[in-house]
Amino acid sequence: MGLWPVLISQHPSRGPGEQSCGGRGQWEQDSVRFSPRTIRAGKGWSQGLAQTSPPACPGRPQVPPCPIGFGTYPGRKRGALHPQTILFPCPACQGDVELGERGLSGLFRNLTLERVVERYRQSVSVGGAILCQLCKPPPLEATKGCSECRATFCNECFKLFHPWGTQKAQHEPTLPTLSFRPKGLMCPDHKEEVTHYCKTCQRLVCQLCRVRRTHSGHKITPVLSAYQALKDKLTKSLAYILGNQDTVQTQICELEETIRHTEVSGQQAKEEVSQLVRGLGAVLEEKRSSLLQAIEECQQERLSRLSAQIHEHQSLLDGSGLVGYAQEVLKETDQPCFVQAAKQLHNRIARATEALQTFRPAASSSFRHCQLDVGREMKLLTELNFLRVPEAPVIDTQRTFAYDQIFLCWRLPPHSPPAWHYTVEFRRTDVPAQPGPTRWQRREEVRGTSALLENPDTGSVYVLRVRGCNKAGYGEYSEDVHLHTPPAPVLHFFLDGRWGASRERLAISKDQRAVRSIPGLPLLLAAERLLTGCHLSVDVVLGDVAVTQGRSYWACAVDPASYLVKVGVGLESKLQESFQGAPDVISPRYDPDSGHDSGAEDAAVEALPPFAFLTIGMGKILLGSGASSNAGLTGRDGPAASCTVPLPPRLGICLDYERGRVSFLDAVSFRGLLECPLDCSGPVCPAFCFIGGGAVQLQEPVGTKPERKVTIGGFAKLD
Repeated sequence: MGLWPVLISQHPSRGPGEQSCGGRGQWEQDSVRFSPRTIRAGKGWSQGLAQTSPPACPGRPQVPPCPIGFGTYPGRKRGALHPQTILFPCPACQGDVELGERGLSGLFRNLTLERVVERYRQSVSVGGAILCQLCKPPPLEATKGCSECRATFCNECFKLFHPWGTQKAQHEPTLPTLSFRPKGLMCPDHKEEVTHYCKTCQRLVCQLCRVRRTHSGHKITPVLSAYQALKDKLTKSLAYILGNQDTVQTQICELEETIRHTEVSGQQAKEEVSQLVRGLGAVLEEKRSSLLQAIEECQQERLSRLSAQIHEHQSLLDGSGLVGYAQEVLKETDQPCFVQAAKQLHNRIARATEALQTFRPAASSSFRHCQLDVGREMKLLTELNFLRVPEAPVIDTQRTFAYDQIFLCWRLPPHSPPAWHYTVEFRRTDVPAQPGPTRWQRREEVRGTSALLENPDTGSVYVLRVRGCNKAGYGEYSEDVHLHTPPAPVLHFFLDGRWGASRERLAISKDQRAVRSIPGLPLLLAAERLLTGCHLSVDVVLGDVAVTQGRSYWACAVDPASYLVKVGVGLESKLQESFQGAPDVISPRYDPDSGHDSGAEDAAVEALPPFAFLTIGMGKILLGSGASSNAGLTGRDGPAASCTVPLPPRLGICLDYERGRVSFLDAVSFRGLLECPLDCSGPVCPAFCFIGGGAVQLQEPVGTKPERKVTIGGFAKLD
């Protein structure tokens, strides 16, 4: 990036030292410069530009003068004004290159591309002679070239222009060419040959650039090293491409076939969309006809009722209909005949009178009940779009873990279409690869955003991935996540505080999977009398199961704010014997090597320790210089021979009963922290010791309640 473009070759008719309009020298001659004298003389912008503009050049478009200068102004700091930013795409990397105040003069020339162009020109113009540029017409064929004079010569002209005994006689002749280049790349800042390559800036530098402050602390190597490294990489890459020409051709054919299928599939998709839209139009047209027919029937029924009401009211008018007939009946003088005719007539007159007094149109003129609510349909039509498959799910690494089972949790991206169900795929990565495609185990049609994989192999690495499915089909797979399973079968147990020396200071949760030590007033009083030989008690809680064979693993989380907690295992008999009475950690009578009071230290020198504990305090783990430093409650080695590491979210304990070894692991990454020997001559059970305040939470089995959270005294367990 930031290379000079190929310069226009020197015209044969020019003399030595002359350049064409596209040459670098012409760019330097054409640069707009303002001198302080010109500014002080009061010359305007246009006048100054007119005086400094380059002369007209044949074939070169004239650029109008720019109203912005880049000189140094009197009384103003350099860079006070924002310079004009000029960007152009690099022909090599297609990245944008910003030209500063120096313009193209601040870039390197692309001599490699110039050589390629020159070789191409020479291959095209095979048989065409290069003529001498100094001969009188007609010129002779050139036999030599001079990069210093930038011209081609015949034998006689070369001797004439390079006389013996002069400085030009030292010029080294070259083959005749149409383009002359410098022998090497020159630094555009210091005009010296580049000798080093800055890997940090990815730029060639000279000796002066190397010692500048701008490259302080950068990784700079000699050009030879960068040349050899890049040449080896390019050679290997090119050899790989040339050795896979058949593969490239096969992929080209596959791409062409994909293009044909894309054209056919696109045309089919257009036809399907057109057919569906036409179907929607047909349904709408049919619905329109049925609705209009219903309105027409309602209108005719109302018109008939209103017409009948009009006819009925017209009969009430004087001299017509019912009124005229009643008037004629009243003229009847025969009483029996009058009674016979007037009885039915009176009923009709009464109904007409009542209708006249309570007049209402027989039908309403409004058709409000025939209005359509198409808001939902319009919204559906507006949102009518192509079906989209669910996007690749995102696996929640904070809630995904492996214990006795593997619990996998994921979620869809915010703007992803919903998924009807998911497919979970998993496989072991630590098994020998089988010939053929990689085979995954699958769990189809998983509802929800979590899955439980049962009975995983211990001490293995599983890779898992998820993808969603809806009406549009299956979406993309999520990123693969790798999970380590425990190195041994998981041991499930509960906490039992019956053997603690001070059970009143241990608060065990109802489910017996979490415990918190509450120091209380006695420890404060003991701390006040610390220098007078007081006794600091150790509160112990044990597991309710003991291991007598095989390998077992369990995990727990320790509150980072705990003052001093020891997590480990020990012989059940020794633990009960040691902690039935309150041992004195500070007292000289307490033996830190054996873990319990004993006067027969010499007899137990070669015996394996009955305890193995990992010491945790204030968010740190204390690791001694060897396994023996953590074999008991304390070790022989002092703090100078120990180191601390940060406390992981969960600690894992792996007990190998037959080998008599216990390993402490980071239960998240399964990185080993410490391995200790252990006396396994009897039942061994988990143990947790507290000095001061602290809290421990056992890892729950995955299959019970993977998302359950238990809080004891403000300490939340870590899932």
